[in-house]
Amino acid sequence: MILAIDPGNIESAYCVIDKNNYKPVEFGKIDNNQLIELINTRFSKGIESLAIEMVASYGMPVGKEVFETCVWIGRFVQEFINYVSLKHSFIYRKDEKINLCGSMKAKDSNIRQALIDRFGGVGTKKNKGWFYGFKADIWSAYAVGITYLDRSN
Repeated sequence: MILAIDPGNIESAYCVIDKNNYKPVEFGKIDNNQLIELINTRFSKGIESLAIEMVASYGMPVGKEVFETCVWIGRFVQEFINYVSLKHSFIYRKDEKINLCGSMKAKDSNIRQALIDRFGGVGTKKNKGWFYGFKADIWSAYAVGITYLDRSN
């Protein structure tokens, strides 16, 4: 199992992925302090590695939210090292775009569609698909994890 995180300055999306079949096992978007607590408790066993999206500079000015997100990235990695004692990998958005869509011009909707094309649909309450329950940033967390797994194999 791997833990993939799409970090934010207040809340972060996460996805636990089975590395053997790429199936999402657990996912959500929660307060950053709650995610730290999960890393310290539930994720301290059974998780083999952490894949986390890393901020990259593209030459444009950024606001304080980006810097606060960087602080949280560091906190997540430190907690993971302290409690899980395993490796972590930074995944950049450009790597996700190239890996999943083959183009740097890909947008979130393109990445979402590439994941659906590869693994199957969202489904319904009666007929749950691969991505049933996914929303917003959870797609990004899963994309981080899949890019990590694809690059690891």
